[in-house]
Amino acid sequence: MKYSEKEVMQYVAEEDVKFIRLAFCDVFGRQKNIAIMPGELQRAFEYGVAIDASAIAGFGGEVRSDLILRPDPSTLSGLPWRPESGRVVRMYCDIMRPDGSTLETDTRAILKSAVAASEAAGYSFDFGSELEFYLFKTDDRGEPTREPYDHAGYMDIAPDDRGENIRREICLTLERMGIQPESSHHEEGPSQNEIDFRYSDPLTAADNAVTFQSVVKAVAARNGLCADFTPKPLRDAPGSGMHINVSVHGGSGDALPQVIAGMMAKIRDITLFLNPTRASFERLGSCKAPGYISWSSENRSQLIRIPAATGPYRRAELRSADPTANPYLAFALLIHAGLYGISHCLELPAPADINLFTASDEELRAFSHLPASYAEAAACAQASGFVRDHLPAAIIETYARAER
Repeated sequence: MKYSEKEVMQYVAEEDVKFIRLAFCDVFGRQKNIAIMPGELQRAFEYGVAIDASAIAGFGGEVRSDLILRPDPSTLSGLPWRPESGRVVRMYCDIMRPDGSTLETDTRAILKSAVAASEAAGYSFDFGSELEFYLFKTDDRGEPTREPYDHAGYMDIAPDDRGENIRREICLTLERMGIQPESSHHEEGPSQNEIDFRYSDPLTAADNAVTFQSVVKAVAARNGLCADFTPKPLRDAPGSGMHINVSVHGGSGDALPQVIAGMMAKIRDITLFLNPTRASFERLGSCKAPGYISWSSENRSQLIRIPAATGPYRRAELRSADPTANPYLAFALLIHAGLYGISHCLELPAPADINLFTASDEELRAFSHLPASYAEAAACAQASGFVRDHLPAAIIETYARAER
């Protein structure tokens, strides 16, 4: 349900809400928030709430550090893991400068701009995320370890799969927050898990992806565990990906092939924002994580596959991104890449109907490689006119120097 300001005020008054968290993300997609009391809510809607953003990545440092949070009432959600008495709710916010202009490095606003561009071109996109994560035990002080909670394998069941009840609790929590899980299962790695949820419009899908990580971490902590979303937490085990499902609607014909072609054409330029850590590149190229720029139907060794689905579920699945990506930036860049493919009438190359993990060197020479390191990905982004056209220089530079 999407609320109006009036409905939020009524909900807070009637449901014993004592704290309202105003949430936003830094340029890397890490969720931040401040909490206000109900008596401040009307002021927040009317004028916004000022914050000191000097210590927040990508928000300008000490020189221009005063920013304003304006809550988006449509994103109101209760936090089910907080007490029922004296409830806590959360809204995502737009980030403004004191003069009322939008902060150029507000990645949620960047995604809104991409959505507006797609609508102006006569197209709409939907996104669905599949995020993998590990569950690790904590030590006597509650600090995370690298000891897996179980040693089950792909789609195993209890009692080998000890994460079954954790995933159940996560799914029920998501449902209470208005996010519809579709499936959940144990992944290949020891105590590695995956939960998939229903596709949505780009902004809702990105909000849901950020919310999902906070829910998983909260539920894991409540059970004495640590949820890890890093791309390669265990050297000798599969990495964790964020598979991104993309569908497109509009135009006079089937635009999905051109969208896929556009994504393939710009993937090297945008890899820095899909795989923004050094560990991201330890994952790529093995254990179902792609290393080459290719596509095929159903084939999980490819960068992009077209799952066996029809009608409204027909989509492309990008398999290179990982959970450290900022979903607002990732979805925005994929929309622009798709529009590039449509506007330039790009054609797909022949499908790669082979297993790229077992292919010979001669077969692999036919394919371009994804950036093999953080430094290479940063160089590709900095040299890309496409990236400069769609992201502010401050974000490009912040990402490019993050690992220096």
